[in-house]
Amino acid sequence: MKFPPKYLFISIVVLAFALRVYKSGSYGIFLDEKYTMVISQGVVMEGANQKDVFFTPGKKYFTPREFWKEKNFGDFIEANIRGDIGNSPAYYGVFWVWTKLFGLSDFAVRFLSVIFSTLIVALLYVFVMRHFQSEPLALLSAFLAAIEPFFVAYSHQARNYSMSFFLTLLATHLFLLIIEYYQRESSPSKIPLRLYLFYGLVFVTSLLSHYLTLTVFLCHGLYALFFLRPVKRWVPFVLTAVVGVGLVSLWFIFGGGKYTFQTLAYQAKLYGELAQTHPYDNPFAIILPATLTNVGIKSSPIWADLLMFSNGLGQIDTLGIRNMALALAFGLGATWLLHSYLKGSNRPLWLVAIFGLLLVAAMPLYTVPRLQYVVLAAFPAFIYLWVLYLRTTDTKTSLLWFTGILAVVPTLFLVVMSFKNNHTYGLTQRYSGFSFPYSIIFVAMMLRELLRIPKPMQLVLGVVLGIQAYFIGNLLIRIYQDRDPKYTYFVNPRGPNPYMLTAEKIIENYAPGDTVLYPSVKLNPRDEIERTHSPYAIQDAQLTNLYLPKDAEYYQRMDTTQTDKVLLIKGNTGERVVIFDFQGQKYRY
Repeated sequence: MKFPPKYLFISIVVLAFALRVYKSGSYGIFLDEKYTMVISQGVVMEGANQKDVFFTPGKKYFTPREFWKEKNFGDFIEANIRGDIGNSPAYYGVFWVWTKLFGLSDFAVRFLSVIFSTLIVALLYVFVMRHFQSEPLALLSAFLAAIEPFFVAYSHQARNYSMSFFLTLLATHLFLLIIEYYQRESSPSKIPLRLYLFYGLVFVTSLLSHYLTLTVFLCHGLYALFFLRPVKRWVPFVLTAVVGVGLVSLWFIFGGGKYTFQTLAYQAKLYGELAQTHPYDNPFAIILPATLTNVGIKSSPIWADLLMFSNGLGQIDTLGIRNMALALAFGLGATWLLHSYLKGSNRPLWLVAIFGLLLVAAMPLYTVPRLQYVVLAAFPAFIYLWVLYLRTTDTKTSLLWFTGILAVVPTLFLVVMSFKNNHTYGLTQRYSGFSFPYSIIFVAMMLRELLRIPKPMQLVLGVVLGIQAYFIGNLLIRIYQDRDPKYTYFVNPRGPNPYMLTAEKIIENYAPGDTVLYPSVKLNPRDEIERTHSPYAIQDAQLTNLYLPKDAEYYQRMDTTQTDKVLLIKGNTGERVVIFDFQGQKYRY
């Protein structure tokens, strides 16, 4: 009995939700999420807009009530400028409303990303159904998006990425709906105004959710440039873009975006200098000069991981250039056999056997035999099947090119900017994650073509995909265990949120007359831009107060004599109770 497509779709969305919600609240917030928390509440990390709370001369103590005193829009703007260069105000606004409704627990704040990430799966199905008009392709695309490790990992972060990915896919869907009207109607005036307005609204919201969403709208512009004729049809899009950019510019003129370009220039200069002087021993990460070799090695995993059947195959440092070249050489030979097999009327099984043998033949030649080399050897064959699908599909050529542009341009933009700024720090998957829905469509096309080829060859390539599925499954396990550096940023798993645990213990143990002491790390700013109001950090106190009752009158103060322990001094005995020990950076994720 055939399973109805609508139930398959519902099952895929349920699977996507389950994979995203699982363990989403298990690990404590890391640095970027800490900034999300404070910016959304109008608090500047290290207290630039809380000087009256923490730094008033002669004022020794502060309380949660003072920390939570009412903030205004100016506080939000200042927090956004200092904490995130004025980026993502739309996300922080949505996040603020979300926290008002559901609170600040780790599960609650990440659940917003879980929802947006699940909606990406549903929207991708709608997108493919409408524009590619293929239900099998739509279901395959939605399934691949559901299990895509990148989407799962970023659904576990209280950050703007899942929202931005959803918005840009929605914007592309609306853009193509307008193009459809152009193809049916002779005059742009017959296209519903609400469609332009909705597209414009999503355009503005996307840019204000993350500035790099601009790369997706650059792709929209390239489509219009190459495929939209006559030129007069550009006019409504140009007007929409002008109005949208005008609205966004208000944020740059009057809001938190006023220092964005200045800060970006400062960061480019800083990272460029570190790449030349301290590439391996700086506080950020490994930052190398943007040579052709360095950019190629750093960007290779980004390109490879866009396609699920090549996920993990871009790790040049791990797999080795010689080994990878061997695998691809044997793979090209196998692909020639695949071509001969599919084009011939007589399809002998010995060709299939030789094809399979070529995929594994180089195993004795690799310095360290790995099953990943088998997958890499099959990579040209998978690309060949994808090309076969493109040659036989009745999908419009312009749409196929547009999908390719969307899959490539965001990462290409990062590569260009890397060379421009002469450092590799910005080459990271999340900054070009807008490409994933479109690369997933291409993977689904390859799988559709795989299902059409003769069973013997299908079986061999199916085994290879089974091997890759094992690696994808293992990657998901590492994400859930919080020990995959690329996707979770950690090798050693985090524990529960230390600030929430600290707050809970304070609430449990505090009595009138007690005093809470927070550790204070000495700050070492590199220049005036990094200098804060105080030479000592107050971050631990701020993050703990996020989880304390807003009307509490707990007496608290900073302790600049030590850097790790939150202490509770009992007022009646003077006993010093250790509430939490951060142990250096161990619990400061």
